[in-house]
Amino acid sequence: MKLLIVDDEELTRTGVISSIDWQSIGIREVLQADDGINGIEVARVHRPDIVLCDVRMPRLDGIAMLEQLEEILPDIVPVFMSGYSDKEYLKAAIKLKAVNYIEKPLNPVEIRDAIVEARDLCLEKKRTRQNASIHSMENASRLALLLTQPFAHAKESIDQLIAELSLSISNTTPFTAIVLKTDTEEELPLSEANAMFLSVREFLKTFHIDCIFAEKRVQYMVYFLFGSTPGAAVRKSIEEFFCNLYSRCTRFCIAAGDTVTGISRAYQSYTSAVISLQSSFFFPTGTFLSPFYQAPVSETAAELSASPENEFLTLLTEKNKEKAKAFLDNLYLYYNQNQNVLPNQAKDLYYKLFRALDNAARQLKLTLSDTHENLIDTLEKIFSYNEMHQKLVKKTEIFFQTAVSTEEENSTIFLIKDYIGQKYMNETLSVKDISDHVFLSTSYVCTFFKNETGQTLNQYLTEYRMEKAKQLLSDPRYKITDISSRVGYSDGNYFGKSFKKYTGFSPSEYREKMS
Repeated sequence: MKLLIVDDEELTRTGVISSIDWQSIGIREVLQADDGINGIEVARVHRPDIVLCDVRMPRLDGIAMLEQLEEILPDIVPVFMSGYSDKEYLKAAIKLKAVNYIEKPLNPVEIRDAIVEARDLCLEKKRTRQNASIHSMENASRLALLLTQPFAHAKESIDQLIAELSLSISNTTPFTAIVLKTDTEEELPLSEANAMFLSVREFLKTFHIDCIFAEKRVQYMVYFLFGSTPGAAVRKSIEEFFCNLYSRCTRFCIAAGDTVTGISRAYQSYTSAVISLQSSFFFPTGTFLSPFYQAPVSETAAELSASPENEFLTLLTEKNKEKAKAFLDNLYLYYNQNQNVLPNQAKDLYYKLFRALDNAARQLKLTLSDTHENLIDTLEKIFSYNEMHQKLVKKTEIFFQTAVSTEEENSTIFLIKDYIGQKYMNETLSVKDISDHVFLSTSYVCTFFKNETGQTLNQYLTEYRMEKAKQLLSDPRYKITDISSRVGYSDGNYFGKSFKKYTGFSPSEYREKMS
């Protein structure tokens, strides 16, 4: 808390400053000025909470100074001091809501008591203002949420909130909705969300634009801008501001709706922003989509065959790496050009393409490290088309790398590994089961597998189970006890010991490390 002492006598100022332990009563900084005019300038720069000032001073007296300060700092708390027992001055001080009026010669005890009283009043003012601000933000948030539905559904509530918030809104007020999507799965802390809203509001004041804000379903932020219609230059500034503000998010996209006239049509602006945001899946993260946004257009037109997944499967099984790469390049080009495709349509095709990779691997007897057991969940959580495409490109690269490295691998080894991949969850799976599957003796299978892979069958089985356990531990939906049984261990303790021996961590430590 800051205190400003204003008195034309230097000895009085220094005497007051030195006579009291300001830190003990919560005053962290003591400022001073030698008259009313300089007092105003100091207050403008340093914004004190309390002012202790003399009544009579040259150029501008204390009463006149405080009258001007109230316009600059409405919450400032004044304490007057004077050598004159003048009733008129006392009346003026009371009118200005002075906490106290101290007569000279000054008594340090009286000064301290007066400043403590002023401090308490100042804190109460701040609490009241803060509570009012929170209440106002809550009402503004409720209003913003109501505007995301047709006006007729909540007209009375909307009108009431506008009145409570004292907003200047008429039938001709322009409204523009801005909807932002992030990749976060957790709500922003209230303090952070409010701080971001206030920074937006402060920025928009420059352009005579006001706004209200609401968080909708965790990942979505909704702003309604109103007050004036922004020109092209202002729109550009607003877009850049929003992108910079939310750059803390790893991935985000923003869409602005059409500018409409009147609050009754605000829902239309919101709807157009949401529709625009759907196409954001096909744009780079951090893109701001507006009714004026034009995506870059490639000179080369791309088309897809009637059955892209079958074409891709054929290229994979034929091990035609160059044509498979060309297929993926054309696929990317197609979706970058086609803004009318819905994200789910693209995800459906990519699901089939991922399955084609798995089918090709099975046909060629390849064991891919990336199994995509929860492919549907994976695709559902993907934020952008580029991210989804790169996953497909990466898995295709792994496919061809594996095809090259295992081209000469004995088919018996593939059969053994494939059988383990199918039966690893069975606790009773044994070397005999494996040897029976490939119609060879147990001793021969053990020797043959060790010579071909450098591992014993048991080592490979344990490694396979542990890698599966690591995958499952990265998914918080699975309990550790469930994971144990899912990878072939009925004894949870034994599973824990085996996992720690393999990774150096207990299952719970590994999960915590991965979170």
